[in-house]
Amino acid sequence: MTPQPKTIFACAKCDAQFSKWSGRCSACGAWSTLKEQMADNKKPGAAAIKFDLGQLQDFSTVTQDKISRQRTNLNELDQVLGGGVVPGSLILLGGEPGIGKSTLALQIFRAFETFNRPTLYISGEESAGQVKLRADRLNFTPKQMKFLGETQCEKIIAAITALNPSLAIIDSIQTIHSAEVEGEAGNINQIRAVTVKLLETAKTLGVPIILTGHVTKDGVVAGPKTLEHLVDVVLYLEGDKYHGYRMLRAVKNRFGSTNEVGVFSMTDKGLQEVANASKIFLGENLQNLSGSVVSCLIEGSRAFLLEVQALVSMTPFGYPQRKTAGYDINRLQMLAAVITKRAKINLSNQDIHLNIVGGIKTKDPALDLAVVAAIISSYRNLTLPKDTIILGEVGLGGEVRPVFNLEKRLKEAQKLGFTKAIIPRMKNLKVEGLDVQAIETIANLPLIS
Repeated sequence: MTPQPKTIFACAKCDAQFSKWSGRCSACGAWSTLKEQMADNKKPGAAAIKFDLGQLQDFSTVTQDKISRQRTNLNELDQVLGGGVVPGSLILLGGEPGIGKSTLALQIFRAFETFNRPTLYISGEESAGQVKLRADRLNFTPKQMKFLGETQCEKIIAAITALNPSLAIIDSIQTIHSAEVEGEAGNINQIRAVTVKLLETAKTLGVPIILTGHVTKDGVVAGPKTLEHLVDVVLYLEGDKYHGYRMLRAVKNRFGSTNEVGVFSMTDKGLQEVANASKIFLGENLQNLSGSVVSCLIEGSRAFLLEVQALVSMTPFGYPQRKTAGYDINRLQMLAAVITKRAKINLSNQDIHLNIVGGIKTKDPALDLAVVAAIISSYRNLTLPKDTIILGEVGLGGEVRPVFNLEKRLKEAQKLGFTKAIIPRMKNLKVEGLDVQAIETIANLPLIS
């Protein structure tokens, strides 16, 4: 007797499957998204599949492919990409709404104008007139760029195939849908299906395609997190909309390193490259105030100085507050406990507010000692000399541990005129031109002793 086909209920939003229908998907929490489907019981056995050993390639005969790249004339972007855009690559550019993704996309088009081939801008959320307004603001008069206002994936692929552009940018992936997949644009099934189709198109035609995707603060809604395993390169544009600086990071790159970072300044003329990041994050008018300490951050292969500010005051409540901007709140809690225990400074009744100047976000442990010094400086209302830089990781025992690329950080400080450094004790450390004070514990800080 032929077994009857079974039915399942699949969520149209997260693709989770259930044996029974319910009003709410227990996997993603969405309501009224479970749809009845036929379950496929046909599973081919391993014995039914024959494999030709001639398909295997001897790895010793594999030669390295030479990757040709197309530079964008934005040195910060080219550095993050590993040297430029690789033909046939699929790039995901993510970031919060309003962070500058569409602006960066138009600036990339400017570089591809020199290839004497058309470029294609596809938008599912803006009209040609809106894009023209942005281009005018950037003083960009495109001669080769074509615009397509379309949201259906099949029509977009047909346009790319017919035009064969040097670059195609789709803004944004959440607005594109495929007629072959059920559900509205933006759900997880649509986003996956559309991305797979575009990836095949990019590889077949050798056309680089850049997808922009909106990311919310929790990174859940909008979908770019579900695409990271499908695309070749994942870039994230980060920064505070209320500060003028943006950082471009590569969290995935099949053609280069993921350790690089690009720094841009948002202006009325678009994103401008920042060659010396230390000057913008450190500031030109660094005042000698209590609670202000200078340290050095490593992002990829670059080192730049920044200012750490702390404000410690008596709490009016029963439980002291810990607030941070740009720094990990859990690490601040840990360092406050270390100061109380190892430096014999009671912070149990003190509010601590910590700020990394410039709107930058970091988890670099090399800033630990600077954070500790800033807290103690504010608590005791003492100042450190303006030409002093502090570096070091702090352990639970109050010990100051060595940090990665210490010599590189100190050389960056020398370039900007710093003459003193408080650092961990390290062997074979050669630093010329700096008055170095090597300490072993936080109790050896000048603010304490």
